Amino acid sequence: MARIPYPEPDALEPRTREVLENLPPLNIFRMLAHAETAYRPYLRFGGALLADLDLDPVARELAILQTARANGAEYEWVQHVAIGKGVGVTDEQIAALEAGDLDADAFDATQGAVVRFTDAVVRTPRPDDDTFGELRAQLSEREIVELLLVVGAYTMLGRLMTALDLDLDGPLGSDVVDSARGARRS
Repeated sequence: MARIPYPEPDALEPRTREVLENLPPLNIFRMLAHAETAYRPYLRFGGALLADLDLDPVARELAILQTARANGAEYEWVQHVAIGKGVGVTDEQIAALEAGDLDADAFDATQGAVVRFTDAVVRTPRPDDDTFGELRAQLSEREIVELLLVVGAYTMLGRLMTALDLDLDGPLGSDVVDSARGARRS
C-alpha cells in the first residue's frame, strides 16, 4: 500500500483529471497527479524521453533498466522490462542486468558503454575518465546529454516510486510509449 493515498480524480483540477484519464492506468501517473502544476510539463518531458531522442531506444531502455536495478526500483524495473522487450532488448540482456554483469557478451560495444556509464552515474557524481571515454567513443554529444537526462529522470521516478511504496502495476509495455507520444502534446 502506498505511503500516501493516490489523489481522487474528482479532487483534481479539470485539466489534470482529463490528462490522467487519457493515460494508461498506472499508479505512477496517478501519484504524479498530486503535483498538479508540474504534472503536464513533466509528462511532456517524459514523453520526449520515450519518443523523441536520437539515443537508440534499446540503449535508452537498457539505461532505464540499469537505473532501476541500481536504485532498487522494482516498479520501474517491471514496467521497463516490457517496454524494453518491445523495442528490442533481449532476455539475455535483461538477465545480465539482473545479475549485475555489465560486461556480458549480450551487450554490443555501444550498449555495454551505456550500461557501465549509467551504473557509474547512478552510483557516483562524476564517472571516471575511462568510463566516460568509452561512452564518448560510442555516442554523439547529443546522445550523451540525452542519456544523462534519461538516467536523471528515471532516478527521480525510481526514488518517488520506492519512497512512496507505489503499488505494483502489471507491465503495460508499448502502451506507455504510445501514451508518451500523446503526452508531449498535452
